[in-house]
Amino acid sequence: MNKSIKHTIDYCQKNFSPYQFKQVRILEFPRYQQFAQSFPNTIPFSEAIGFIMILSDDSVVDMAYYVTSHEVAHQWWGHQVAGANTLGSTIMVESMAQYTALMVMEKEYTAKNINKYLKYELDRYLAGRSFERKGEQPMVTCDNQQYIHYQKGSLVMYQLKDLIGEDSLNAALSRFIKEYGFQSAPYVQSPTFVNYLRNATPDSLKYVVTDLFEKITLFNLQTTEATAIKQGNNYRVKIKTEAEKVYSDSIGNEQKIPIRDWIDIGVFTEGANGKDSLIYVKRNHFNKKESEFEITVSAKPTKAGIDPMFKLIDRATEDNLKKIEVEN
Repeated sequence: MNKSIKHTIDYCQKNFSPYQFKQVRILEFPRYQQFAQSFPNTIPFSEAIGFIMILSDDSVVDMAYYVTSHEVAHQWWGHQVAGANTLGSTIMVESMAQYTALMVMEKEYTAKNINKYLKYELDRYLAGRSFERKGEQPMVTCDNQQYIHYQKGSLVMYQLKDLIGEDSLNAALSRFIKEYGFQSAPYVQSPTFVNYLRNATPDSLKYVVTDLFEKITLFNLQTTEATAIKQGNNYRVKIKTEAEKVYSDSIGNEQKIPIRDWIDIGVFTEGANGKDSLIYVKRNHFNKKESEFEITVSAKPTKAGIDPMFKLIDRATEDNLKKIEVEN
């Protein structure tokens, strides 16, 4: 938790703006409730979600580190920038705290290991929308719907970072804080925030900002075949995929949209700890439903497929990857 505080302050000061206080402190309270909350320079934090957490399995997300980073990030997103009391304003507070914590975690645990967190967020978002009763909203008009501004917020901000680059995205966020930090009424609203992101995005990718923030965009991704042949010291991997994209309305009616998106293809091998390790990942442009790829890797592949790190909102991720039987 101490380490997370220091890493988050360092990241935010480097990328967004100076920290406005001389100290930051965490106050432990008993486990009658399980939450943490960020007040100016002070974070009350339940003993149940950090102080007595056991992290003995490296497949478990380090929630103590993550929750601490999220709450410290609120010293910027919520205490420096506070949106108007209008639809979508939570993306400038909660979604941005999610993004900040995710970037801090990525530096600590490396990008290759962050996929377990993205998968965790994806599953929680999909579960949340399945129980929606008043109508799912796009990010820009979300109505205090936690599965949107928390879980979907992580996914869409990470995807935007992945496409336009962390430096470009953070430069836009820094400009946004400089313009709207510590403001008085009238407060900034979510469309202005989204426009800062759009202005930082190349023209060829501006449609992605619309898809992420102004539409409910879903993907149907599948790997239909994955094979490999040993060729000398290398392995030739052949992958066949299917990819479709749809827009959904607030009650789940869907419209198929021609796909024209950049999606990762990845190959895994068996790591030193016996678990799959990503040895190849490359972004490819998809403009049709069915695609084929041939890839050469130097280590024996164990599985391969589309969107291996679960960056996109795909409702059935169990068919993204296929196990590979290597032919000699």
